[in-house]
Amino acid sequence: MSASIPLPERHPKYYDTADIIAIRDAVIALASVVLPHHRIIWGGHPSITPLIYYVMERFIINDLQREDRESQFSEEERDIIDSKLKFNIQNHVTLYQSLFFEDNFPPENEKFKNVVLTENGGDIHSSIQLMRQKMLRENTFSAAIFIGGMDGIEVEYNLFKELHPDALVLPIASTGAATKIVYDNLLQEEFKNERFLKDYGYMSLFQKLLMDKI
Repeated sequence: MSASIPLPERHPKYYDTADIIAIRDAVIALASVVLPHHRIIWGGHPSITPLIYYVMERFIINDLQREDRESQFSEEERDIIDSKLKFNIQNHVTLYQSLFFEDNFPPENEKFKNVVLTENGGDIHSSIQLMRQKMLRENTFSAAIFIGGMDGIEVEYNLFKELHPDALVLPIASTGAATKIVYDNLLQEEFKNERFLKDYGYMSLFQKLLMDKI
C-alpha cells in the first residue's frame, strides 16, 4: 500500500484535491478486507500507520472476545475452531520505516512486530528513496493500492510498475491528491475503471476489485 494524507505546506496540487475523509476510509477499509487473508506492506507515513494499527487492534479485540465466548467448549473443540478461524494478525503486517525519522516515529510503530528499519541516507529524499527501493525490491507483491498521497505516490507507482509489471494496480482516484494524478496521467487506459473515481463504498470496492483477483 502506498498512501498518505497530503500536508498543506506541500504542493497545492496534492492538498487542494485531497479528500481526507476518503483517504482515511479507504485505508481502514483496505486493512479490514485484506488483513484476515493477506499481508499489507507499507512505508510508515505517520498519517497512515495509526489507521493500520486501529484496524489491527479491532482484530485483536475481536479475537480475544471470541476466545472468551469459546471458553465454554472443550479443549479439543477449541483446537478445531482455532485451526479454522484464528490467525496471528502480526504476521499480516510489515512496516518499513526510515531511520531518518527515528526521532519522530509515531508511537504506534511500537505496536508492530514486523518493522523493517532502513538506512538514514543523510537527507529526507535519499532516505525515503532507500526505504522505497528496499521495500519494493525485497518483497513479492500481488497488488499495489494507491490512496491519496503526494509526490511519493507517483515515484512509488513508477517503481512498482518497473519491478512488478504483472501485479494488480489499484489507484483509488476518489481519494484525490497524487493518486488522482496517477489515475489521470500514468494508468493505462485499459486498466481505468469508473469505480476508482466514483465509488466511495471502499469495503465492497476492495472485495470486488482486489480480493477476487489475488
